[in-house]
Amino acid sequence: MNYGTLSIETDERGVATLTLDRPEKHNAMSARMIEDLTLAAATLAADEAVRVVVLTGAGESFCAGGDLGWMQAQMAADSATRAAEAGKLAAMLGALNALPKPLIGRIQGPAYGGGMGLISVCDVAVGVQGARFGFTEARLGLIPATIGPYVLARMGEAMARRVFMSARLFPADEAVALGLLARAVAPDELDAAIAAEVTPYLACAPGAVAASKALALRLGSAITPEQIDHSIAQLVARWESAEAAEGIAAFFGRRKAAWMP
Repeated sequence: MNYGTLSIETDERGVATLTLDRPEKHNAMSARMIEDLTLAAATLAADEAVRVVVLTGAGESFCAGGDLGWMQAQMAADSATRAAEAGKLAAMLGALNALPKPLIGRIQGPAYGGGMGLISVCDVAVGVQGARFGFTEARLGLIPATIGPYVLARMGEAMARRVFMSARLFPADEAVALGLLARAVAPDELDAAIAAEVTPYLACAPGAVAASKALALRLGSAITPEQIDHSIAQLVARWESAEAAEGIAAFFGRRKAAWMP
């Protein structure tokens, strides 16, 4: 099944592989991809034949974050449009986070910005050694807003504060230590590592798995509608800031932003 920016392939066991498929753009999330991911989450949730979902990317990167063209469009939009677009991003992350199937991240390459949010909504993620990761939004004058509730739920505040606002890139081993990845393996060991995560679920009752995940979400660091609304408002505020205007203009102008040494 192809959605334009991603594809879904389901094998005879009921293991669905959801692949971000914009390799030429390093799987950066465009408005279309956000819509496609939201639809894919609903489709997978409703498909009783699907037992497990594996989320991965085509090409050398897992996800480079938000598509810069999409972010540039938000800079030119009015506040209502900005809020609507931020709301779509938040809704997509929420739909994947609440997916009533195990969501296994097969992180075959680097992930930045919004890609870190996609890792954070996975139930478990395994990445490759050599990949780099980072919350890179602050370099553009932005903040990791709509992904924030899921990142904090995944990492905890203390770990998040080490990397959440510095835009520092860090290796896979540090991503493991921070709680983003369960394991980091050699590239040629990735498929075996994912199989080891998937296989146990196939011996479990699907309804029990779904109910257990729902219970974990309920008993864990609950993400409230108020937090989601706040994250949307904060993203819109940053899109409307002078720093974001400067950061994005500097990126497209291939120059240093004013705050860079």
